[in-house]
Amino acid sequence: MFATGVTIVTARAADGTFVGLTANSFNSVSLSPPLVLWSLARGAGSMPALSAGSHYTVNILAANQKALAQRFATKHIDRWSDVGFTEGLGGAPVLVGAAASFECFNRSRYDEGDHVIFVGEVERCTHNVGASPLLYHGGRFYTELPL
Repeated sequence: MFATGVTIVTARAADGTFVGLTANSFNSVSLSPPLVLWSLARGAGSMPALSAGSHYTVNILAANQKALAQRFATKHIDRWSDVGFTEGLGGAPVLVGAAASFECFNRSRYDEGDHVIFVGEVERCTHNVGASPLLYHGGRFYTELPL
């Protein structure tokens, strides 16, 4: 097992509603062009919006955003209630206070097993100077370094 960062992937669906989910399956792919990847279970309720949309944002959570990570991992609640964000490229929300955000063009998708791997082309990246990352390891969140 190894520690991972925690992200919330956000997008705007075709009907204008916001979509967001917690994911720790995030990784860089290429610097030239700048590409990142993450994966989503085929049966996820957000799959139609994320696979059809042109843009999404991968928000790297800061250590003080543990409650937000838990909220966006919970089903059947209003995940967006009182969540601060700005509108990013293609309408994809960029979460306020994130350690970093990668605004991506939805470049390609690969069906693998019970998941779909999304590859995004980073069109804009921002970061919060001095923010510590939220980490996940062994089924638990960690907010301080080192583990």
